[in-house]
Amino acid sequence: MGLSSSKRVSRTLRNSADFNSACDSVYEDCLALTQHAFPGVKPYQLFSASENLHRSLSSLPLIHKWVPTPPTRSQVDKALTRQVEQKPDPIQEKSEITLGSGEFKEFAVDLFTDAVVSNAGKAILRQVPIGVIGILGVGGLTRSGKELVGAAIGVYALGVSTSIYLGLAG
Repeated sequence: MGLSSSKRVSRTLRNSADFNSACDSVYEDCLALTQHAFPGVKPYQLFSASENLHRSLSSLPLIHKWVPTPPTRSQVDKALTRQVEQKPDPIQEKSEITLGSGEFKEFAVDLFTDAVVSNAGKAILRQVPIGVIGILGVGGLTRSGKELVGAAIGVYALGVSTSIYLGLAG
């Protein structure tokens, strides 16, 4: 299918003017809340910043469809950890970490990409078993051969997966 789902989602987010504008706005709000005491956003601000971003981005089809609730604290912490690990000097204390504008945007892309892909995976796990049970039921009633039922299940699972994958483009 070409790109992996996470690359597809992150590319869509990076290319979205609404996403970039929301990131800039939330970043400036975070700086204003600390009265510009720090050169960037501190880790303790990231959870509320992600909630504000979610609120701002709820009009984006990708976020509206796949991220119905703001990211959890654990998702925020994982995204921060990945962001810190990418820094050239990862030895910094957690209290000393600040994310500049570009780093904050990358954090947001990583956070929302993870949330979208995670929820899309859950959707696949919800939809495929229901369809498989239906196909098995119809196959049992019609006394179809195992090969035909197996092929129908495979086609159905591929169709659901493809539908969800294509829906990740926004």
